Order: sequence, then C-alpha cells, then structure tokens
Amino acid sequence: MESSAGINVKEPFIVIMPRKGLLNLDLKGVWQYRELLYFLVWRDVMVRYKQTAIGVAWAILQPLITMVIFTVIFGNLAKIPSEGIPYPVFAFAALLPWSYFSQALTRNSSSVVSSSNLVTKVYFPRLLIPIAASVAPIVDLFFSFLILLVLMAWYQITPTWGLLALPFFLGLCVMTALAVGLWSSALNVRYRDVGHVIPFLIQVWMYASPVAYPASMVPEKWRLLYSLNPMVGVIEGFRWALLGKESPDFLIMAVSLVVVLITLIGGVIYFKKSEETFADVI
Repeated sequence: MESSAGINVKEPFIVIMPRKGLLNLDLKGVWQYRELLYFLVWRDVMVRYKQTAIGVAWAILQPLITMVIFTVIFGNLAKIPSEGIPYPVFAFAALLPWSYFSQALTRNSSSVVSSSNLVTKVYFPRLLIPIAASVAPIVDLFFSFLILLVLMAWYQITPTWGLLALPFFLGLCVMTALAVGLWSSALNVRYRDVGHVIPFLIQVWMYASPVAYPASMVPEKWRLLYSLNPMVGVIEGFRWALLGKESPDFLIMAVSLVVVLITLIGGVIYFKKSEETFADVI
C-alpha cells in the first residue's frame, strides 16, 4: 500500500505457527479463550436437547430406567449384595458418575471430527473442543442428582459429612472422561474405526466397573489390578460421599488417581502433537 507521501507501507499480518517441543502445551492459550469454551459448552447442551419432546427429562429417564432394570435383574433375581443400602439407591448412586462418563466419552470421541468446520477455518486452542465435550454432560448429572436426593429421602438415607468430598470425586470423574476422551478424539481424526469401537468399549467398561455390584465382591488378590480401572475409585467414592457407606479402600483411590493423572498428561501431550495435522486429515 502507498501512503499520500509516496512511501510504500506494508500492512501488518500475523502468521500462526504450531508450537514446537513435546511439553509446549499452550495451556495459557486455553485460559485466554475461556469465553469460547463457554459458548462451545452452551452449543453442545442446546444441540442435545434441540427439538426434543421432553427436553432435559432425558437426563433423568436414562439413569432412572437403567436403575429399575438393574434392581429387577441384579437386586431381585441375582441377589447382588448392596452393602446394607437399598439396591435402587445403591445402583443409582453409581449410575450418576457412570452416565456422565459414558456421555462425555461418547461426545469426546467425535468432538473434533464434528467440529471440522471450525478446525479447518478458524484458529483457537483445539484442546477446548474435548474440554467442552467433557463439561457439557455435567448438566445432565445435576438433574440426575436431584432424583437421587428424592430416592434418598424416600428410603430415609441421611447424607453424612462425606458429602463434602463429593466435588473431589466429581473432579476425578471429569478428569477421567477428559483423559480418555483426549486419546479417543485425536485417534478418531485419523482412524474413524474409533467411533465404532467406543460404544462397545463403554458397554464392556460398565461391567468392569462396580456399577451393579460393590467393589468388595472382587477377590482381594485381584483388588489392586481391578483398581487400575479409574472408574472404580470414582464410583466407590460417589457411594461413600453420598450414602455414607463404610470408608472406601484408599489404596483403590490412590491407584485410580495415579492412573487418571498419567492418562490425562499423556492424552494432552498426544492431542497437542496430533492437532498439527487435524486440518489436513479431517
């Protein structure tokens, strides 16, 4: 461009380059774009209930119907022990974190692919996509939690001081969903088979977690191996915090926490490394 004085003036421009290095995770950029995170979460919530006949009631019906089925099959027919807690409450307290986890993981696995119009056209920290997919299902968790309070009142179960630890176990549940979701969302961009595997994985994972049965049923010699499943610590923690059952096995909690942290850190690094090719592959 030429100025009025006849001097050539170059217009400023910005070149966006990927950060190099294994640990350049650009977490500061995620914080700077936190307003976009809010809108991504809001979009996911609105899309889920758009043009539905009963709206957020789906968040209540799904775990409620599952609880009824579990009560009939596992509680009445199979006589699965529930550690002195009425089986409907015992099962529903576990279905709260599990329903959240399954929804978050399902959304995460397809989150980057379904946002291809954003990924290929606009710059923003791509980590916001799986984070939003992990945060949005908390809305469903909140409505399901209200039903659990009604069940607890019906069976005259009074919350204990353990309820104060519930935010910790909720955070652990969100971290678990995000940790696995980072791997699945990045892998799904390159290998679309992941989208077909995730529903089957979730179904198998549920029976490998103490949703319909207590973790105490697992033999002691297998307990440490069993606790490598991070959802074991999450579900046992939810039951302890909400229902006041006997103190959870803190070894299980510690192992689950370590597994989640390792998976989460590895997932962030792998996601950031893979995002350099998202726009080309997607």
